[in-house]
Amino acid sequence: MEPVNLLPNSILSLSGETADRLLALGDGDAALVYLYLLRRGSLQGLGWPENRIQGAVDKLAACGLTARTQVCTQPVAEAESPPPEYTLEDITAALGPGSTFSALADEVERRLGKKLSTADLKTLYTLFDHLALPPEVILLIVGWCTTELERKYGPGRKPFLSQIRREAFRWAREGVDTAERAEEHLQRLLRLRSREGELIRLLDLPQRPLVEREQKYIAAWLEMGFDNEALRLAYEKTVMGTASKSMDWRYMNGILRRWHEKGLHTVAQIQAGDSGPRRSPQAAPAADPDRRAREDMERARRLLQQMKQEQGG
Repeated sequence: MEPVNLLPNSILSLSGETADRLLALGDGDAALVYLYLLRRGSLQGLGWPENRIQGAVDKLAACGLTARTQVCTQPVAEAESPPPEYTLEDITAALGPGSTFSALADEVERRLGKKLSTADLKTLYTLFDHLALPPEVILLIVGWCTTELERKYGPGRKPFLSQIRREAFRWAREGVDTAERAEEHLQRLLRLRSREGELIRLLDLPQRPLVEREQKYIAAWLEMGFDNEALRLAYEKTVMGTASKSMDWRYMNGILRRWHEKGLHTVAQIQAGDSGPRRSPQAAPAADPDRRAREDMERARRLLQQMKQEQGG
């Protein structure tokens, strides 16, 4: 086995007990999040989906390696690291004969069915140069955006480059920067869309495309491992627990997070492990005043009778 050469000033230390706990946990995400915390001191800048980070933090907390906390990571805004302002000369040079970018631009034009403007080419070059996404990944993003637009608005609709740019930055933030990761990510998105169709019916939602925030909630719930029956139960509790007696995404998310923290993901587990709030004992009903008066009279009558008997004796 070749010796491992450590880079200068790159050594991190952790106790043997900590290492044993991480090994016993057997979770790659949890181990990576722990190393990130050890190296950075916080989760800021970790470009994972929030629900993925939360799952790792929950596992670390369960074995005592970090405090249980609600993760709230805001992705680094695009504006904080703006792409270069590409000039017409930059684009002309990139489109030189036989260049990879030229072939990419031709294929994007074919798929979108239109000639790309200079502004479009600058946007596309931002994905190719600034984000350094491989052409295969960019084409998968173009295909995904087209599929989503047709799903929402019908066949024949094509996305704008601004929409493709927004989706590409999202993929890049989530670390989807190789063809292999892009294909895995795309399969995950397709599975989510399929499950979304089921949950729209399950949660009595109107037949319409979900907005991004709703999609994020559903993706998080499915990644937590809830089956359809458990999601339906949470929905029913949401409807019964809210004043409006209707769907409340935040309320339902709170229910599911509490169950997830307890390791309850099926109806059987929930019924066995989540008894819900206990009812406060009801006060005894107030005594009937007429009944009390009759009882008092009866006791007085018996007392008088007893006194007469004693006097007569």
